[in-house]
Amino acid sequence: QVQLVESGGGLVQAGGSLRLSCAASGRTFSTYAMGWFRQAPGKEREFVAAITLSNGNTYYANSVKGRFTISRDNAKNTMYLQMNSLKPEDTAVYYCAAGHRGGISRYEYDYWGQGTQVTVSS
Repeated sequence: QVQLVESGGGLVQAGGSLRLSCAASGRTFSTYAMGWFRQAPGKEREFVAAITLSNGNTYYANSVKGRFTISRDNAKNTMYLQMNSLKPEDTAVYYCAAGHRGGISRYEYDYWGQGTQVTVSS
């Protein structure tokens, strides 16, 4: 089992940047695929980015491709999401997730953090 804690959210102006972190407990972090999802008010939780076990492959939603970068540091049990050129439509609660399968579907993840709010003002 793994516990996840997100941090790094906040209020930023359009065009600005934020870096989210997801700290994982336990010694098995490197055995999990990791992902970021987000949920805006009144909308379903949607896929943002995912990274495989070895950091070899990354996947992005079309809406964030070229602006967001996902990475992981297995030695620190931490995953990151660097968000650049932020837009008001990026406003949401961002969740990190861990799963043995991973992928772009939220149903492929077994563990979730509690989320961190990102607000982008216009």
